[in-house]
Amino acid sequence: MTLLLRRALVVMGGVMSLALWTAEWHDNGAAAQLLATAPMELPNYLQQTKDPAFGTVLTRITKPGDLGAGVVCGDKYCSHRYSSSQAWNSDQSLLVLTNGCGGMCFLDGRTFAPLFHRDRSTECEWHPRDPELMICVHDQKISTWAPRVDREEIQFASTDYAGLQFGPYKGNPSLDGTRIAVRATRKDGHQVAFAFDLKQRRKFADIDLAQIAGTNNACSISPLGTSILCFQTLKDGVEQAFIFTVDGALRQTWPEHHRPGHGDMTVDADGSEVYVGISKSDPDKYQVIKRRLSDGKVTPLMKYGEAQHASLRSLGMPGWVFLSYGGNPDQVASHPDWAPYAREVIALRIDGSGEVRPIVQTRNTPFDYWSETHASPSPDGSQVVWSSNWGVPGGPVYDFVAHLDWPRERFSNQTEVAANGAH
Repeated sequence: MTLLLRRALVVMGGVMSLALWTAEWHDNGAAAQLLATAPMELPNYLQQTKDPAFGTVLTRITKPGDLGAGVVCGDKYCSHRYSSSQAWNSDQSLLVLTNGCGGMCFLDGRTFAPLFHRDRSTECEWHPRDPELMICVHDQKISTWAPRVDREEIQFASTDYAGLQFGPYKGNPSLDGTRIAVRATRKDGHQVAFAFDLKQRRKFADIDLAQIAGTNNACSISPLGTSILCFQTLKDGVEQAFIFTVDGALRQTWPEHHRPGHGDMTVDADGSEVYVGISKSDPDKYQVIKRRLSDGKVTPLMKYGEAQHASLRSLGMPGWVFLSYGGNPDQVASHPDWAPYAREVIALRIDGSGEVRPIVQTRNTPFDYWSETHASPSPDGSQVVWSSNWGVPGGPVYDFVAHLDWPRERFSNQTEVAANGAH
């Protein structure tokens, strides 16, 4: 049975701000511990330092003001876009920031030195295979864009649709980069979603979103490019999910509120597509769960706790989900039956074993949306970008990168899968 990675307690000079407590979690025969937040000064910009609790090397990659090469960060925040949005390109030579830098700011993906700025507000996501390309959706067109040389190629344009959106903001391409899901307003005024194949330049059937209850939040293509997952909010605030085939047939309905949400999709070890996120409904309320797109089967992955966002952007090691935990450490410490994580980023194996790798303590005090941690890994899982106000509510929100070494045996042994369901 897989052992939970044991968490080392490191006492740095001074008194820890929170008493250590231990909770047994017997699902995998190992103990998990909530660690005190070890004292740590805000790291200097671009200077590597170590997280005192876990020994993880981390780098602060933003600061307010002019960073050079046309990259200027705002005073309030400067960060990557979102947990389920890929910050790095496929070979990890570039990292993009989109929050608080007046467009799109590109950094060296390893040294984080600023490289160039593009004055662009279009929704763009990295192509998962081609490191030079992003896939962009805007107004009445879909395009590929090479940000280094600022060259764009139109893939689809139509006057029959307006307000095309990539999600919005929660969409990703299929694993091979050939298919995306687009939300748009059709000429007749109906809001629709449809799949588009960039390789074949083929638009699939419209899915009339008026046929399902509620207001649409976002739609995204599944990892294999065979389904479209749409989230709807009802008048009473219940958030439901609907899974359609790319041809528009309704495949699954998840009527329970947010079961799950704030997550991401991947291909599981058995080849099935799954969504991993945080449930807000019984019987697994506030647990991290995975749910199979084909039949809705739910597998709990982590017990009740303060997980806020889940990311599966480590496309090269799909067996792990990267979780951003918020919460108040004192409150978590008073509930030994909760998952023992607060203001941390961890990696959790999605096979149900409960195996965890602690990454960093974020020292992030809740304040507003922009100060949420939103941890997102690089394609190979060797780096994780995350945000923090470093304990100052309303203070500047910085981006940090944690650097990880993974033992070879920790990588998933999944068969490589291509989009459209082919192995």
